[in-house]
Amino acid sequence: MKQQPSGALAPADYTLYATVVILWGAAWLPLRLQLGVVSPEVSAVWRFLLGGLIVFAWLIAVKGKVRFPLEDHVRFMILGATMFSFNFVSAYYAGFHLNGGLLAILFSLMAVVNPIYAALLGRGGLNKRIVAGAVIGVIGVALLFGPKIVAIDGQAGTLTGVLLMLLSVFIFSTGNMFSAAFQARGLPVLSANAWSMLYGTVFIALFALAKGQPFIVEWTPKYVLSILFLAIAGTAIGFFAYVTLIGRIGTGRTGYVTVLMPLVALVLSTFFEGYVWTIYAFLGVALVMIGNAIVLSTPKA
Repeated sequence: MKQQPSGALAPADYTLYATVVILWGAAWLPLRLQLGVVSPEVSAVWRFLLGGLIVFAWLIAVKGKVRFPLEDHVRFMILGATMFSFNFVSAYYAGFHLNGGLLAILFSLMAVVNPIYAALLGRGGLNKRIVAGAVIGVIGVALLFGPKIVAIDGQAGTLTGVLLMLLSVFIFSTGNMFSAAFQARGLPVLSANAWSMLYGTVFIALFALAKGQPFIVEWTPKYVLSILFLAIAGTAIGFFAYVTLIGRIGTGRTGYVTVLMPLVALVLSTFFEGYVWTIYAFLGVALVMIGNAIVLSTPKA
């Protein structure tokens, strides 16, 4: 049974929420392990191709729906373009100009963009509580990555990187709106994800071909294991949980996962990359958690 976007969260909602935060937050490390030999767009092709095939295999195993009319395939192509291809390409290229801290902050703006976007499209009034909680959370993320923001002062291409990341956020948020609308029409999440990943793979592959990028694989444990993690955990499982959550609690509250993701990334960075915590970092974490409590809380009657 679907939840109302502003209602109390069920245990299943919290499970889905935690799944997305943990899997996508942990994806920052393997994503960085891919950079080097293989171009970002080709790595994205392998990720979504493998992720889509995994979901298709699961659908066949459980006798899920895989045949759809042409009008539904148009919807899958829209989702493929907005959630599984161009948003990632734009983010990858933003990474050539910005450090990880700024990327995380800009991506966390999804928590603010989603509810405003939904209100502009006439999908309910603007929930001030969700927006307030999201803004507090984004400020917290900014404090977390304060030293890294200072480090980019005067760096060439910063504006280009910011614009590319904002474009990625807008494209992905657009995909969120379409996903919510398509779920309301009764499209099954797994089936929609499988076909959308396939179309997204085609779009990215065409982009890579246009750029003349070679379709190669770096046959090292580092690269192969990172692709497997991103395809299975980050894509097949993570996107199923995320899209399902959109249908259950709405785009506004679901978008807050982008604010919590950097916390998971920082915990992993502490153990694997030697991240040093500061008073600003602890204050940032406190604000992120306060914002999360506001976004997920049930308003009093």
